[in-house]
Order: sequence, then structure tokens, then C-alpha cells
Amino acid sequence: MQRKQADEILQSIRFGVDYYPEHWPEERWEKDARLMSEMGIQVVRMGEFSWHKMEPEMGRFNFEWLTDAIDLLGKYGIYTILGTPTAAPPAWIIEQNPEILPVNSNGQRMSFGGRHHDCQSNKIYREHIRRFVTAMAEQFKNHSYVIGWQIDNELGNSHEDLCMCDNCKRAFQEWLQKKYASIEKLNREWGTGFWSQDYDRFDQIPVPRKTPNAHNPSLLLDFKRFCSDLVVDFQNFQIDIIRQIAPHQKITHNLMGFYDKTDYYKLAEKLDFVSGDQYPTGYYFDPPGEAPYQVAACMDLMRSIKKQNFWMMEMESGPTGGGIIGMNPRPGQNRLWTMQSVAHGADTIVYFRWRTCLFGTEQFWHGILPHNGVPGRRYEEIKNTIRELKPVMEDIYGISTKASVGIVFSYDEDWALKNQPQNPGLNYVEQIQKYYEYFYSRNIAVDFLSPNEDFSGYPLVIAPLLYLMKEQLEDKLIQYTASGGTLVLTMRTGVMDENNKCMSEYALPGRLGEVLGIEVEEYDSLYNKEVKLRTAHDKTVSAKNWCDIIRQHGAESFMTYDSEYYKGKAAVTCNHFHNGTAWYVGTDPDQEAKKIILDTVLQSTGIKSVGQIDGVEMMMRNGRKEDYLFVMNHSDKSQIVKVNGNWTGEKNFELEPYGVKILKKSRKDRN
Repeated sequence: MQRKQADEILQSIRFGVDYYPEHWPEERWEKDARLMSEMGIQVVRMGEFSWHKMEPEMGRFNFEWLTDAIDLLGKYGIYTILGTPTAAPPAWIIEQNPEILPVNSNGQRMSFGGRHHDCQSNKIYREHIRRFVTAMAEQFKNHSYVIGWQIDNELGNSHEDLCMCDNCKRAFQEWLQKKYASIEKLNREWGTGFWSQDYDRFDQIPVPRKTPNAHNPSLLLDFKRFCSDLVVDFQNFQIDIIRQIAPHQKITHNLMGFYDKTDYYKLAEKLDFVSGDQYPTGYYFDPPGEAPYQVAACMDLMRSIKKQNFWMMEMESGPTGGGIIGMNPRPGQNRLWTMQSVAHGADTIVYFRWRTCLFGTEQFWHGILPHNGVPGRRYEEIKNTIRELKPVMEDIYGISTKASVGIVFSYDEDWALKNQPQNPGLNYVEQIQKYYEYFYSRNIAVDFLSPNEDFSGYPLVIAPLLYLMKEQLEDKLIQYTASGGTLVLTMRTGVMDENNKCMSEYALPGRLGEVLGIEVEEYDSLYNKEVKLRTAHDKTVSAKNWCDIIRQHGAESFMTYDSEYYKGKAAVTCNHFHNGTAWYVGTDPDQEAKKIILDTVLQSTGIKSVGQIDGVEMMMRNGRKEDYLFVMNHSDKSQIVKVNGNWTGEKNFELEPYGVKILKKSRKDRN
């Protein structure tokens, strides 16, 4: 297969399933393929956990069963994405090389079992991978129904913080030497004089195994960065093998929303496209699942990672479950989740899994088909959804949502604040999602921005908890605001430099104080209590967790504290800086207070909403012929919907529980 042909096939695929033919008798495969074809399935992902079946012993490869499965599916017009099975090295490898097993933070070597029972820095394991992935790529490089690869599975999952063995320690030390060049510089940047933690050589530096007290937070932050870079290198090691052998086949990896082990911006650099995994009912939580805005945020992050549309590589099709079984999707929810994914930029939906497994850890992690393999309600609902959506997806494929709002999301900030959360009630991702929720509830599209990218195309940029601050980011934010942007910053901005050392040259929030027209005199970390805020219109609202006590240097007060010793001091400010505007939210406002703040901010930018109804999400995607507005009821009650704008058809209607209506307008009617 040539590159052009592979590209054309990939661009035509809209729906798929995760399939495990190795779990079922071969006599069943053709029935599965026929049922898939009848419901409109065009692609399967498979192979990502079947290393032993493909290599039962060292150097003896058995790809025949997988080739047979690919050929059979191909007969029904179904293509294959192959997973490299490096998330589950077989027992014979571990038996030969037990040093591949990871070591936890207690210094204990983990056992074989589960998955990701591996040290990703281990050179012996890398050689096993090189041998196997080379053989697998050679086997399938010219197969007419193999169009791409998924590297490993959910990298960063299953480990505490990857591995803390001696191999990883040496790799960490080498990483530090490359970063700092000299031990003197590391000691200076980390402040190792505290508690007599100075190092004479890089080989003295430990990995953060358990100590009687606590590790230097700068060490902890750099170890997080090292672990992330190791995951990226582990992935790219495999990508390079496949690129050399099969350059025409596409490569992806399945990411996991706001999972914190790996910097996804870096992980995605070498991928042809990003894939995501999404389980809206959650992982047998009580109450189950994530709120619809949290699910939407995960998908917007997937779209934002490479600023292009994505695949949903694992979309929940049935109740999740291990020892405990989660909630069964209600009638209409499979359709709703599919529609929501497409609305937020998914060009292809792959459902997890085709059939519920009879054994193993995930035997109650349900698929489209139940244990007995007989199609039922979920099969019919997804089949009808595919039929309904396919023509829409043909029109919108490859066209990304254009967002007006950017929210800065940084893995460095997340890692640093996990090490030192400042207050038990402050969580970086939760703060990010709280601000996202406001725009979600108003049906305004959002991009998540890496601190390294250009902000200039966004009328509004929000950057909660910019705790670590680089000079380059300060410069960018200053320029963005001066050039006419509207910037919202929050408490704990500019506290640390990039190596976790407290800033001292300026009062908080550093050089951005000029942009904001303020300085932070002191601060108060609140425990189990609220503070009252007063608006300019004499309305009382609340905040919690944190209070910056602000001295104004030109900024206007938007809200003031109405309790505690700083009563009357500014809590939220607004400042005009050259051609732009900078807001500072010096506390953690409640939902009502946040609404008042952001309503005012939004009004000043001129950004418009297509409509707003509690429990109803509206998201637009542009097409080549028409634009499409996905109107989605996430509640279990009927909703009366009113839509703004010149959409064709009825714009005032009742939407059933978990119902979706797609409105259209032709390109000539765009305004």
C-alpha cells in the first residue's frame, strides 16, 4: 500500500471497534465481522495485548492467526489499526530478565501480572521491543488492510510514577546532568543547602523513594519531568522503528484526558494524529462518572494537543467494571456520547469493546455485545447512530472547531502543585475545569493552550494557577495584553521559577504585576471556611481556599473582601494595559461569584453564545457544504430548547432525555 492510498483510506474511516480475536474461537470471527459490517464498522484496533500469542518464545513468531483475522475482516471491508503489545511483556521475557520488572517508591520490585509490568528505561527490555516491533512491522508493512499503528496502550497508566529502579536512577541522573550541565548549578537551582542536601556528583542524586520526611520539591518536580520525557522517548523509540519499515502507515497513541503522568503536548509531536479514550460513566465511581463538562473538556484537550481533530480510540459502549460494575448506559447515552465526541472534534469513533470478555481483569468491562455475543439494545443504538451520523461526518471531516477562548494548561504547573498543593482544596486540573465549565455552560468553544504556543489568535486567554513562571511566558503574556488581548490570571501566579525556587526579585505576581496594576501584599490559606466578597453593585458572594491581599497600583477593584482582617481590600481587579485588559482573581470564587466575574469579562470581549439552557450542550462544527449545531440533552429529563441564529428548521423544540438534535445551515448563510 502506498502512502497516498493509506491516507485516502484513513480519511474515509468514521467508525470502528476495539477487537480481540485471540479471546474467541476462530469459528466465531466471521460472524463478528459480518455483524460489524452490518452495523457500519470500518476499522478495528487489535493486537495491543497479545505479545505472547505473537511470540510464544524468544524469536519464534506466530503472526498467522493475526493475519487470518485481518484478512477475514478485510473481506468485509474492515481495516486494521495494529497495537504494539509492549504494555504487556509475556511471562517468558520476565522469567529470562526479571530486572525488567519495575521498582516502586518503597524500593520493592513489583511482580509479573496486570500490565505495564516493565521498566521503560531498561535497555534489555528495549532490545526485546526492538526485536519484536521490527518483526511485527516487517510482517504487516505491505498488508493492504493494515493502515496504521497504535504505540503501546495508555502510556503512563498503571504505574505509580513509572519505575524507581537503579536503571531509572542512572537515567534520571543523566537527564539532570544534561539539563544542568554542572552539579554546582543544580545545587544552586534546587537550593540543596536546605537540610544539608548538597550533592558533590550527579551519581549521588536519588530517585524519590520513600524517606523519613520529605524530598526536595525541586527534585520531585524534575523527576516528574524526567518520567514524562522517558515515556515520550519510549514511544518515539517504537515510532522510529515503524517509520523506517512502514513509512506509509499512520501512527497514533490513545491518550487519557487530563491524566498527569505524561506531557501530552510532547507525546503527540511525532504522532500523525491523536487518539483519546473516554468512559463517561467513569470507573465504577459512586456517584458514577464525570460531569458532561468534564467529558467535553477532555475531548477539547485532545483536539487542542495538535490543533487538529482526533480519533476516539476507546469510547465507552457498556458499563465499566473490574471487581465492581459501573452504571449501564441509559437508552440514548451511547448516541449522545458519540454525538458529543464528534461535536468536539472527533473524526473517527472506535467503541470499546466489541464483545464483553469471558475472563481476566476486565471481564465485566462491557462491550457492544454482551458475554453471549448476541446483539441487543446497545448494538442497535450504535448501529442507528452510525447510520445517522455518517453523512454528517463525511462533510465535516478534517475541519476543526475555531475557538475564541484559550485556557492555558501546563503539565509543569500540574506536577508542581501536586507536590505542593498550597491548600488541600486547591487542585490544578479542577481549577482549569472550573473555568472551562463556565464557557461550556454558555456553549462557547474553548482551546487548551500550551504555554509554548501563540496566544494572539484568541480574544480571551485564561491562565489559572500559573504557579511556575518562565521569563519567556511572562514576556508572551505582557505582549498579548499590550496588543489588545483580554487576559485573566488568578491567585498563585508567578510564585516560583521553572525549577521550583521562590521568586524574590519582585512582589507577587512578578513582572506581571505591571500588566495587572497590582501587587500581592500577603496571602491567607483558608481551611474549612469561606470568606465573603462584595461586588461593585453591593451584592454578597463567597470564596474559599485562598485569599490574596492585594495592593492596587492603578487597577480597578471589581470585588472586595467583606470579611476577615482584609475586609475592604480588593479580591478581584481589572486593569487596562496599553491596548488590552488584564483581570486578576485573587481568590477561589464560588460558582455565583465566578459567573459575575466572567460574565463581565465575556461581555467586554464581544464573544457570543449560541444559546444557554441548563443541562443542554450546544457545539458547532463547520462542514464543507453546511455547518452543524449539535444540541445535546445530558439530563434525564426532557428540555425545552431555544437556539439563537439562522439555523434551518425548528429552533424551539423539546429534547427528550439524553436526546440529540442536529441543526444545519448552508455555507452561504454563515454570519
